[in-house]
Amino acid sequence: MTMELTDVNEIRALLARHGFRFSKSLGQNFLVADWVPRDIAAAAGLDENVGVLEIGPGVGCLTRELSERAGKVVAVELDGALRPVLAETLAGLANVELVYGDVLRQDLAALTAEHISPLRPAVCANLPYNVTTPVLTKLIESGLFGTITVMLQREVARRICAAPDTPDYGAFSVFVQWHMTAELL
Repeated sequence: MTMELTDVNEIRALLARHGFRFSKSLGQNFLVADWVPRDIAAAAGLDENVGVLEIGPGVGCLTRELSERAGKVVAVELDGALRPVLAETLAGLANVELVYGDVLRQDLAALTAEHISPLRPAVCANLPYNVTTPVLTKLIESGLFGTITVMLQREVARRICAAPDTPDYGAFSVFVQWHMTAELL
């Protein structure tokens, strides 16, 4: 039987089994509504020709959804304490590969060439608030990804998608909109 990775009780038991403790400094938040990872993955418009870079897989609930839609999922996780958790929750998913490290320190071109090529690269993630701007900046500036689908705090998403001459419009709005079409889903 497959573990329900959005069930709070199952997540607690899983994390306790592996002695995992949340890190406030990493801004860790795990998804607990089953429709959220499903909707994020569906919004990404994936198929078997797409290789997905997922940032911060947490316990793997979004990773599982992505693996059902994409040709490959490469999940980059900063917190090494999640290694045994992810080994359990993602066991048997042949198209999922885990890379441990800080996505902000990764050579994205080398990462996509080694792990995603020849598939069409895309990004899908539930980003922590404290790294949203630097991560999105790095992803956009890399020019590697046809789509970037991320779950963000509502106020950040509104700023990114804001129209000129509105209170939420600012430098980051201009930067994102200069490089791509931003859409609030």
